[in-house]
Amino acid sequence: MENKPIAGQLKLLAKLMELHGENEFKTRSVANASFTIDKLPYKIADKSFEEITQIKGVGKSIAAYIKELLETGSLSDLQDLLKATPDGVIEIMNIKGIGPKKVAVIWKQLGIENTGELYYACNENRLAEAKGFGLKTQDEILKALEFRMASNGKFLYAQAQHEAKELMVLLKGMFPGALIEFAGDYRRCCEVISELVVVLGSRDAELVISSLSVSTILNNINVNNCEVSGETANGLLVTIVVTDKRFFYRDLFTYTGNDRHVEAVLSRIVDAIDQPDNEEFIYKKASLPWMPPELREGTNFINKAAVNFLPDLIDYSDLKGTLHNHSTWSDGINTLEEMALFCRNELKLQYLGICDHSKSAVYAKGLSVERVLQQHEEVDRLNGTLEDFHIFKGIESDILGDGSLDYPNDILEKFDFVVASVHSNLKLDVDKATNRIIKAIENPYTTILGHPTGRLLLGREGYPLNFEKVIDACAANNVIIEINANPRRLDLDWRWCQYAISKGVLLSINPDAHRVEGFHDMHYGILSARKGGVTKENCLNALSLQEIKEKFEQRKATITTV
Repeated sequence: MENKPIAGQLKLLAKLMELHGENEFKTRSVANASFTIDKLPYKIADKSFEEITQIKGVGKSIAAYIKELLETGSLSDLQDLLKATPDGVIEIMNIKGIGPKKVAVIWKQLGIENTGELYYACNENRLAEAKGFGLKTQDEILKALEFRMASNGKFLYAQAQHEAKELMVLLKGMFPGALIEFAGDYRRCCEVISELVVVLGSRDAELVISSLSVSTILNNINVNNCEVSGETANGLLVTIVVTDKRFFYRDLFTYTGNDRHVEAVLSRIVDAIDQPDNEEFIYKKASLPWMPPELREGTNFINKAAVNFLPDLIDYSDLKGTLHNHSTWSDGINTLEEMALFCRNELKLQYLGICDHSKSAVYAKGLSVERVLQQHEEVDRLNGTLEDFHIFKGIESDILGDGSLDYPNDILEKFDFVVASVHSNLKLDVDKATNRIIKAIENPYTTILGHPTGRLLLGREGYPLNFEKVIDACAANNVIIEINANPRRLDLDWRWCQYAISKGVLLSINPDAHRVEGFHDMHYGILSARKGGVTKENCLNALSLQEIKEKFEQRKATITTV
């Protein structure tokens, strides 16, 4: 074994020892020995045990570690510490700028066990308030995490959107007379994007290909027939399909829908569609109405379109208010008044639902009963001064391990609505996780089920659930399901929206905003809802202020009669 891997094993051992709070002197000795061995001008494996003990800064205990490594290829002490440390925590340790002491705070105090959770915590501003961190450190960690995510070749839609807009500006600048449109996953508004596909129609396709092949618009450009591929500076793959203008809409249709959708539509067409004037012509030939790109996944909506039952998809302008948001009362950046004024003045909304964290969320400054009452006093004061706007008293109440909510009923009844969410104990099997959620749904004070699976896209799988049972329970108990609009969540998954709608369950597009800028995430929630075929009639916060007041009051009235 060479010196460098030996030094690397000792370095990892020292980091884990520090992480787990072992003897400080021993930890420092291992770390120093690692540095010494890495810089030795000779191969330590060629030395005897006695010779190794004579190396300055090594000694007998470190020499024993080296001998064990040379004889077995591993260290038992290191393996024990690795077993006691979640894999995700090890990954966090590899992020530049985060030493073992900070990792210990992240893991043991904030309960974060992987990079996905850490990324989300940075965006919720939780890390900035932790001991030894601050906004600058949080921003540096956030940038490092975004770089790591990008290096895996997958991007959140929200991340790809910035890249896509810049690319489109460049392409239209280069080819002002061309027809240019996105296709593929991006045009279908998929939650995770691994490639940007662009269809470019020109009267001189060969000249376009030649111009692109020598341009600096992309890195690592490659030409394969009519396709020019490359990648953006951040590593997002791009394919530009260059075609004659007369074939533009045919190719735009072909490259937009997934394979099953395209095949299903084309199978309904008898005549050739070589040179359509628009996509509507193609669908008309298939005896179908034009289908929005978001719905071009598989055949489900083709069947609905065939019987003229395509949903009139919800639009951002349909939203009248925003529910499930956080303020400085818990882990938000902006005050309650700042959040309300932004919604009224900038977004032209009619209401805000404030849902700060509940008392179990100690890491997020969750509200004690006393602070709940204090916040309600502020809400009443603001509602007395805000014109043409209303703040609803909500709470994001933690669903505890047994499925109960973390306030007594006499406190829960004081809220206008309650969002019930899971934030801890995420490693249950599907039956236990499902039963836990259903018990919370059956609590008469639960109004909305928040981010049902707890997933963090590109970071953490959601906990396993029997979705049919959960949705059926929501239908039976008149509980709304959230589409959490944070682009890292988008939870409920759009694939379950139609089942929920078929059961009469309302959905609520909530930004889970922790600062005023977070309200803009409703845009991504809308895109996800549209993929699920959601209409404004299916959406709670598409109700007007008066309508949602009446709905909340009616629900509270049913609780008092139980």
